[in-house]
Amino acid sequence: MNDILKQINAGEVSGVQFKERILDKYDIACELVAFSNSHGGKLVVGIKDKTGETNALSYSEVQETTNLLSDIASENVVPSILIKIDTIEVEDGNLVVATVKEGLNKPYHDNKGIVWVKNGADKRKVFDNAELAEMMTDCGSFAPDEAGVRDATVNDLDATTIKQFLGNRFERVLEKKGLTGDAFNEASLDMICSAIAKGHDCEKILRNLRFIRPDGTLTVAAMLLFGKYTQRWMPMMTAKCICFAGNSIGSKVFRDKVNDADMEGNLLHQYDTIMDFFTRNLHNVQVGDEFNSMGKLEIPYTSLVEFTVNSLVHRSLNMKAPVRIFIFDNRVEIHSPGALPNGLTIDDIKAGTSMPRNMFLFNNAIYLLPYTGVGSGITRALDEDINVTFMNNDKAQEFVITAWRGEGNQVEGESNQVGNQVEEKSNQVQDSDTRLRHSGTDLDTSENDLDTRLRHSGTDLDTSENDLDTRLRHFGTDLDTSENDLDTRLRHSDTPKVSLSNKQRDIVNFCSVPRTTKEILDRIGVSMHSKNRERYITSLVAAGYLQMTNPENPTASNQKYKKVTIK
Repeated sequence: MNDILKQINAGEVSGVQFKERILDKYDIACELVAFSNSHGGKLVVGIKDKTGETNALSYSEVQETTNLLSDIASENVVPSILIKIDTIEVEDGNLVVATVKEGLNKPYHDNKGIVWVKNGADKRKVFDNAELAEMMTDCGSFAPDEAGVRDATVNDLDATTIKQFLGNRFERVLEKKGLTGDAFNEASLDMICSAIAKGHDCEKILRNLRFIRPDGTLTVAAMLLFGKYTQRWMPMMTAKCICFAGNSIGSKVFRDKVNDADMEGNLLHQYDTIMDFFTRNLHNVQVGDEFNSMGKLEIPYTSLVEFTVNSLVHRSLNMKAPVRIFIFDNRVEIHSPGALPNGLTIDDIKAGTSMPRNMFLFNNAIYLLPYTGVGSGITRALDEDINVTFMNNDKAQEFVITAWRGEGNQVEGESNQVGNQVEEKSNQVQDSDTRLRHSGTDLDTSENDLDTRLRHSGTDLDTSENDLDTRLRHFGTDLDTSENDLDTRLRHSDTPKVSLSNKQRDIVNFCSVPRTTKEILDRIGVSMHSKNRERYITSLVAAGYLQMTNPENPTASNQKYKKVTIK
């Protein structure tokens, strides 16, 4: 709970929300929905969200607030959620803290059917179907890689890629049938399928492997792994590769760019095209002291392989955006659509934690792309001599890997900057020397003026001392008077007030925050009759238990009443 108290001083963040009191059930329900659809969080009741000031709850308010929160979580959040409620003792009362876990049945919505997610310290509505699908993917209720591709057939798949996949997946079976080496290369796809399962052709094999759905449509995974022209069916399942001149994505000059037509194809084709893009745009550096020694890429090839495979296989299939790969003079960036799934953090993936987003695709792409499938890819990439940073952007729904290039690519630019800085320093020294030479006369004049001002200021200093002494003597009288007034107020504050009924006591506690007449009378279930206003509001004001927020205009339409706090 000490962390919560520290957070109160720091202000609201995406995982901690403040409310002074529960005034609107619907508003609280929206907060709980947003927490459930995001990464969870805490709702603290008893803190003013605008100022961060504490307005502690009384014992009865704590009981009422805990009951309200439980009711809202079960009745106003769909599907209903479980929350943990704690109290923190502070000066003058308690705070109520409701802890909401990240939901396992996303997307959650309020009782009006609106889906909310956290957006910084605030929340926002979700209308995009892709974002809703991403929530369902996170909690396992939707698998985008097993969704159907409308109107696509087996004829839209590349037989060579399917053959390569089956050769790797059923290597031992085919080896027993003698279909290895040249024999495998010369065999047709139907022969390979029949050797794997007698009497099965390609379509039956793919259906048994769940690449074809029961209704006969191809899955997204099938089109990604085997498609001839994948982008004709899924235009955004591609990669954009650009090598810029300079270090800004806004540069209008680029050294190399992969055309969309060249990138068109399945994941294996995209992988090969991306790796070719890297090898022709990154520099080779000499290894060892020998002049004729073999060179290697300035960014280790093994690391680039792991990063590329990760972006192709683990990207979000719900986000309608391509993988983006940029080479700058000082770095390489790989932008993969979708933030880290299932609550993963950057530290988790560095430690080798594997929680695949697209499980079906992940389990099958291993037979075409170079990865082990045990979560060691990022760890293995980091074992190389590489300077790399990761950024998980929940707001932009993007995961970015940045690999920094060697300093050799920046030498020319840095030397120019140094030259400019030297020239600027030289000009500054000359200017300073000129100013100092001209300032000699000014300095002498300033010293004379200063001496004159000090001589004349003697009288002012003496006068100021006399005035100060006079003010202090008068101030002593004020202090005595203030102490007498304070003593009088304290004695009067001990005067016993009229005893309160249970309803009146409830009203006083209810007005810990300003309330309107209607809110007060609705609270105790009585009408807006003048007698009720006199009995339950006016009498409490006259007795000193309540005060008006606008005492100068008692009949104001915006008039509210607040509990009197005796300090």
